[in-house]
Amino acid sequence: MRILLAASALGLWTVASTARAADAPSLSFGLRLQGWYVAEEHGAADGGTAQDFLLRRGYLSVTGKLTSSVSAFVHVSGDRIGQAGLDAPGLGLGTGLALRDAWVSWQPHAAFRVQAGRMYVPFTRAFGTESTFTLVGVDLPQTQGGGRGALFYPSKVGRDDGVVVWGGPWHGRLQYRLGVMQGVEGQANPGSSLRLAGRLSLNLLEAETSWFNRGTYLGEKRVLALGVGFDRQANLVLGQTSGRTYSAWTADLFFDHPLRRGALTVEASYTDAHSLPQGLPFAGVPVGAAGRMSYLQGGFLLPWRLGAGRIQLYARAERLIVEDADDTSLPAAGLSYLVRGQDLKLTADWSRSPQGARPASSALTLQAQVGF
Repeated sequence: MRILLAASALGLWTVASTARAADAPSLSFGLRLQGWYVAEEHGAADGGTAQDFLLRRGYLSVTGKLTSSVSAFVHVSGDRIGQAGLDAPGLGLGTGLALRDAWVSWQPHAAFRVQAGRMYVPFTRAFGTESTFTLVGVDLPQTQGGGRGALFYPSKVGRDDGVVVWGGPWHGRLQYRLGVMQGVEGQANPGSSLRLAGRLSLNLLEAETSWFNRGTYLGEKRVLALGVGFDRQANLVLGQTSGRTYSAWTADLFFDHPLRRGALTVEASYTDAHSLPQGLPFAGVPVGAAGRMSYLQGGFLLPWRLGAGRIQLYARAERLIVEDADDTSLPAAGLSYLVRGQDLKLTADWSRSPQGARPASSALTLQAQVGF
């Protein structure tokens, strides 16, 4: 009997200790860097080729867990540090660092979470769910802020402040995100109206359950995701006209699957936007315009190793159609040498884009990426 009582007491103490340990506060840190060399045709002041070394992204993140249902995430970053002609330290662009993400999350149920703070706008897949250190190419599509482009919707360097409810019912195969956020502020929003954005995605194969998805899974996951999203903010002053309503909707597809010993990644998106709160100067699109944006990109991870790593080839075709203006095509292609997956990667990229009133130009980008 004494042995039985002692064993029972030991078992209860072990269970209690394990529960306390599982609920104990914790912190984890991450550091990711992308170094770039860019040679841009017609980019120099004399019309020649401009050459630039810069830190495209330098991200330091802290993930905290207070209880099993309460957590937090903080992300301090510098983007395009050292890029010629760029100096916006308050935004963490060119010089200086900025608070890019900062939120507190409460998850009372596996399929329901409330997230408050600064975060991605729950709208598109590429610049709404994907980590920029897991992309299939060297950067995002140009109409979503990548390369020499610009983001078409209002943001605080790609984020916004507000509250988002999200979750993944049906074992995570269906994920919803709905946010009320600041959007456009200041004189362009005299009535201080709020922004409403949302996204719904359906995973027909394996589920994607986290806030940050990958842009390519390198054969580690089988994903077929269909997504739709919307973004809206009313009563804005755009182009000296009041009472304007910015609205946009998007539909996208993401497919990633092993292919024998290699892997195939395909991503496609279509976006229809009206009364753009910010223009796209790289393509000559003014504030208040309407436009349709689409892209198709794909990557193929070769099935064999080359020395210490593997090679992934990729290409993208991007299109921007604006009323009363010329259409814009934005092609890109390249290859990555993955030594340790996305944590140690070398990429060479070619892209072509217009530069406002200047002729279309090509650019060569070489990237070295490390993550811890």
